Amino acid sequence: MSVVASSTLFAQTFSDDFESYSAGSYLGTSSVDWTTWSGTEGGAEDVTITNNNASSGNQSIYFSSTAANGGPADVVLPFDQVYNSGNFSFEANFFVEAGKGAYFNLQGTLVVAQVWALDCYMLQDGTLKLSNQGTPYINANYPSAQWFNLRVEMDLTSNVWELFIDNVSQGTFSNPTGQIGILDLYPVNPAGQGGNGVSGFYVDDISYTHLPANLPGLNGGVSFINQISGIAGLSYDVVATSRNLGVLDINSFDLTYNYNGVDVTESITGLNLVSLDTYEHTFATQLTPILGNNDLTVTISNVNGGLDDDPTDDSKVISIDPIVPASGKIVVGEEATGTWCQWCPRGAVYMDLFQEEYSDYWIGIAVHNADPMTDVVYDAGIGTLIGGYPSAVVDRGPDVDPSAMNADFLERLQTTPAGTVVNGATWDPSTRILEVSVNTTFSQNATNNYKVACVLTEDDVTGTSSGYNQSNAYAGGGNGVMGGYEILPNPVPAAQMKYDHVARFISPSFEGSSAAFPAVINSGESHISNFSFTLPADWDADNMHIVGMLIDPSGRIDNAGSATISEAVANGFENGPNLGIAESLGYNVDDKLKIYPNPASDVLNVSIISPDAELNVISVYNHAGQLINQFDISVSNGAWKFELDLSKYAKGLYSIEYRNTNATLIKKFVVQ
Repeated sequence: MSVVASSTLFAQTFSDDFESYSAGSYLGTSSVDWTTWSGTEGGAEDVTITNNNASSGNQSIYFSSTAANGGPADVVLPFDQVYNSGNFSFEANFFVEAGKGAYFNLQGTLVVAQVWALDCYMLQDGTLKLSNQGTPYINANYPSAQWFNLRVEMDLTSNVWELFIDNVSQGTFSNPTGQIGILDLYPVNPAGQGGNGVSGFYVDDISYTHLPANLPGLNGGVSFINQISGIAGLSYDVVATSRNLGVLDINSFDLTYNYNGVDVTESITGLNLVSLDTYEHTFATQLTPILGNNDLTVTISNVNGGLDDDPTDDSKVISIDPIVPASGKIVVGEEATGTWCQWCPRGAVYMDLFQEEYSDYWIGIAVHNADPMTDVVYDAGIGTLIGGYPSAVVDRGPDVDPSAMNADFLERLQTTPAGTVVNGATWDPSTRILEVSVNTTFSQNATNNYKVACVLTEDDVTGTSSGYNQSNAYAGGGNGVMGGYEILPNPVPAAQMKYDHVARFISPSFEGSSAAFPAVINSGESHISNFSFTLPADWDADNMHIVGMLIDPSGRIDNAGSATISEAVANGFENGPNLGIAESLGYNVDDKLKIYPNPASDVLNVSIISPDAELNVISVYNHAGQLINQFDISVSNGAWKFELDLSKYAKGLYSIEYRNTNATLIKKFVVQ
C-alpha cells in the first residue's frame, strides 16, 4: 500500500471503451493510439468499430477468422513506453462466441515481433491458457458466450505476474520477459493449442495502469528461475536470474538453491550491478529430479557482504514434477526450414537446444525448402503438415513454432509406442553404397496399417554457393537474442554457416511402406525392412545418421531409432524385404530395375529383371507421395520392358515403384 500511495501522482493510465469512434469506421484510422501489425491501417489487418455487442456503452471491436493460422485482422496497441519496473496492470472485457476461440499477446518492446512476453489462448471449450512461447504458466476457465473481465497484474520489479478473471485470482507465475511494450489482438484458435481453427470474439473497455516502483536503498532479489521440464534420470542446470531491486549498486552476493532437502550455495563477486540490472547465474552443481512434485527454491543472501533492506523478494520457488518416458520411446521433431527464410535461424537454435538437452530421447530432422539442401520428396511431404516457415511437427502432430515444441515433446515422450526400432547397416566407402536394415520389434498386436520409413540426415553441412547464405532477421539484435545469430550479419555468408540435422534422403516415401509387415502382427514379433542408398561423394558419411521410423495408421510417427553409420554397422545388417533404393538422380540403373533417360520429357523406358513371382505391380507416385498410376505386369522369363508415356505428366519429381512378393524397388525420375 505504501508503494501505491507514494506513486499515485506519477501513475500512467490509458483506457479505451470505443465510444468516441463512429460505428463502421476502422480503429487504426480513427485513433492515434492503435495501429496494425504491419502499420497499414484501414485495410484487412485493421478492425472496425461495431455496435452489435458491447460490455459498456454501445460499441466494441470484433475479431473473427476461420483460417487455421488466423487473421488477417491484427491490431496493435503500443503502450506509451516500455515498462520494466513498477506495477503494471492490463485489463479488458472479452466476449468469446460459443464454439469459437480468442487470442491476444503482450510483447516486450515497441516494435512488433521482437520480444514475446505473454500469449493468451481462449479455446472453444472455455479453457484459457497463459504461456510465453510455448512455456505454459496458467490454465484456467473462462465463461463462454458472455462478457467477462480479464486482468493481468504485473509486479515488473520483482517479476510476479497474476491472472484474474472477473476479479478472481487464477494463480501467479514469474516470466523470463520482464518488460511490457505492446498489446496485440489477433483472431486465431490454433489446433496446436487444442483449438478448432475458428475464432470469434468482441473486446471492450481496454485499459492499462502503471505505478512506478519505490525502491529501497540496498536490495537484491531473485526474479526468475528457468523452468526445468524434468525427465527422471537426467541432470539439469539450475539457472536463476537475480536483480538489483534497490537504488545502491550491488557488487557481490550468494545464491543458494534448495532441492530435496539439500542446499547448494555459490558466491558471486566482482559485479557492478546498478539499479534494476539483472544477472543470470548457472549453478556449477546440476540437479537430478526425483519422482514426484517437489519444490526448487533459489535464495539470494549476503548482498554486498550483509543483509539487504527487503527480505520479502529474496526467494523464488518453482515446482519440478519429472516425467518417466515410455519404455523405448524416441520422439522425432521435423523442422521445416530454408536458407531463404529470415526467421529460420530460430528453428536451427531450438533444434540444437533439444538435441543438447534431450539427446537420449530426441531425433531432430531439418527439412529444407527451396535451397541446395532440399530433398524434394521430404519437402513436399512436410509441406502438407505446416502453414509457413519456420515450422515444426513433433511425431507429425500439430504444426507449432520451433520454439514451442516442448509441450508436444513431453506428451509424446510419455506415449507408449507400438514397437521399438534398431538400425543396422553395411557401408562400402569405395562404392558409396549404404545398405540399411530397420528392425522393428512390436510390443503390442498390430496390423500392416503400420509403415516404415528410413531417413538419412547429415550434420555440419556446408556449401560455397549463395544458396547456402542464411537469411537472418536477428542480425543486429533488434529482434532479440537468438543463439548468436544476433551478432551475425544478414544474410550470414555461406562461409560462416554449418547446417545440422539436414534431411538428405527419405525412403521409400514420406508416408513409408508396410511391405515388410504381414497382415497381422503379434506382440513380440520382429520384422526387418531393408533400404539401399548410394551416397553422393560430397556427403560426409562420418557426420550422418540413419533414422528408422515406425509410422502409425493415422500417419503419426509412433517411434524411431537413430544411429550413426558406424553405430549401425556395429549393430549388424539383417536381411529382409528391400523397401526402397535411393540414389542421386542420373540413370538410376541397377541389376533389377532400370529407368532412362532421366530426366525425361516424353517417354520413360523401364526394364525389370526379377525372379518370377505371384505378384508384380508397377506404381507411379508424384512428389507428394500420391499414387497417380498403377498396373499389374506379367514377367516372362524373369524380364519385362515397357515405355511409360509422360505426355500427361506435369513437370516435376516422381517415383516409380516395382513390387513383387519378394521385394520392393523404388526409383526417382524427373519430368522436364
